Amino acid sequence: MKPLKMKYLKSLAKQYPNIAKASTEVINLRALLHLPKGTEHFVSDLHGEHELFLHTLRTGSGAVKGKIQDVYGNTLTATDKKSLAALIYYPEDKLKKIKTQYDDQTDLDDWYKIMLYRMIEVCKQSLTKYSRSKLRDSLPSSYRHTLEELLSENNRVEDKKAYYTELVDSIIELEQADNFIISMAYLIQRLCIERLHVIGDIFDRGTGAHIIMDELMKYHSVDFQWGNHDVVWMGAASGHPACIANVIRLSARYNNLRCIEEGYGINLIPLLHFAIDVYKDDPCTCFTIDTKNGDIDTNELELNMKMHKAITIIQFKLEGQLILRRPDFKMNDRLLLDKINYENGTIEIQGKTYELLDKNFPTIDPKDPYKLTEQEAQLMERLEYSFRNCDKLQKHIRFLLSKGGLYLTYNNNLLFHGCVPLNEDGTLREVELNGIKYSGRNLYDVLEYYARKGFYRQKEDTDYTYGRDILWYIWSNENSPVYGKEKMATFERYFLSDHALHEEKKDYYYKLIEEDEVVTRILNDFGLHSPEAKIINGHMPVKKNESPIKCGGRALIIDGGFSKAYHSTTGIAGYTLVFNSNEIKLIAHEEFVSKEYAVEHETDIHSEIVVTDYKLNRKKISNTDKGLEMKAKIEDLELLISAYRSGMLEEEYHS
Repeated sequence: MKPLKMKYLKSLAKQYPNIAKASTEVINLRALLHLPKGTEHFVSDLHGEHELFLHTLRTGSGAVKGKIQDVYGNTLTATDKKSLAALIYYPEDKLKKIKTQYDDQTDLDDWYKIMLYRMIEVCKQSLTKYSRSKLRDSLPSSYRHTLEELLSENNRVEDKKAYYTELVDSIIELEQADNFIISMAYLIQRLCIERLHVIGDIFDRGTGAHIIMDELMKYHSVDFQWGNHDVVWMGAASGHPACIANVIRLSARYNNLRCIEEGYGINLIPLLHFAIDVYKDDPCTCFTIDTKNGDIDTNELELNMKMHKAITIIQFKLEGQLILRRPDFKMNDRLLLDKINYENGTIEIQGKTYELLDKNFPTIDPKDPYKLTEQEAQLMERLEYSFRNCDKLQKHIRFLLSKGGLYLTYNNNLLFHGCVPLNEDGTLREVELNGIKYSGRNLYDVLEYYARKGFYRQKEDTDYTYGRDILWYIWSNENSPVYGKEKMATFERYFLSDHALHEEKKDYYYKLIEEDEVVTRILNDFGLHSPEAKIINGHMPVKKNESPIKCGGRALIIDGGFSKAYHSTTGIAGYTLVFNSNEIKLIAHEEFVSKEYAVEHETDIHSEIVVTDYKLNRKKISNTDKGLEMKAKIEDLELLISAYRSGMLEEEYHS
């Protein structure tokens, strides 16, 4: 046996010191391989819409309702089933409301008993494809033993009826019913989703990105494939000035500054004072505020428009500086401030002159248009400090980095947010960075390498400063796989009326993804060769009447518009892709009113299964990536057992 392998077996022997323990683990692992695979949920482009997304999680995209139907389909009324579902989705809120409806404790205790029994049965139904050890690991430590007994016992066995009944009666008598109902509600939610894949863009537009991140940091199993909005927030958290300006500009545009100010506690008063001082007599009419996130009074609207313009001009200056110092980014077409004729308020683009919609630029020096004024520089210093030193934001971004990447291959699926940059003929486009050409998976890998370097600051690391600029590159460059458009026409959309200039031409990927040869080329480049392999991505909202299913089901685009801004485009309020042991199904959700409305009226969002074309031979854990890991561990344990039996290693027994 090779020395390295023997060293590994000695390390493994510390965990399994004798044949009995190693054999027991092999027995357990072999058995687990024959259980059905867990259910994976895929979502993308949440854009801060926390209420809808968290409701989708709590409902398991309809899975909880399905479990209730499996158990009580013919024995409970529709009203009772709705009440039970609402209790499982929002146990704390529902319990608080229920208690106000009962004056008599005996009646309330009777309700508790009914609900405890009903929830026990739904829990059992949710546990059918899990092992006892999985159940044990999923239970809260305070109530683990009692819940395990309740969920493992058959209350129809005569000898155990009294035992089972006493458990329930004692829970109620000792005033623990609320805690047990809450514990079982969250257990059901957890068991309905084995693994959650968030395929990018938690941030932007909606008001609750910080709330989503708080919840996901507590979630039992989640991974991220970063979107362009996630990456620009990473850049902002690293203190990158151009990324900070972009984050604030978008938040101002979508009436979402409270995510920065209240959600993260970042002080924007210096920006407000600067904007009032510089643009006090400027109506800033080109810098409108989208009010889909809530009404805003006239005075606040005017102030936000001034802040919006102030940070936008700063953004264009900072981006210009960056483009000039990074010629390898090849973004000179985005250098526009030096193309403006400040005397007559026009700009020349590609040999044609256009009149600007806004001609007031008090902070721009025509001789040096990308230079910040002293006031602007001081403002950015304060903002950089605030973003770098915001503890909550740093925790959220570090969690995104630790649990995610730009792509993931998992269970024969390739997950990424945007696209794989392609040439017109469908071949992988070569992109040059730092003098080296990359394409496909290699491009993803090098961008992720630099992104991590750009966030995790290390002294005397030459890749750090380049990595920080790469975070902005990933956000906005045409060769960025998570952006995937010819240009980011921010300037044109603010200042020019010609809509032809507003167009952001999509990468060839979005047209060629229907071609079998192209999909095969991409999957193979990422190491996936199975005929069952699929691409799953988001980023581009699937328009009303457009199919999210591409290339005969080999690729799926699942951006269904969680963001309110896209509901009119998509006609729905988001997709969830569900991959369980039997099938892959895409579920479309209708608009969600609010958590309070759902609790009060016991309503649910209507979710429609868009496609279930992928009926599978029931997949077991043995058919998954986790199964491959378990098989490898079994092989190692069998080698360890052989080493014990041959005398190469000595068994140990501890009392």
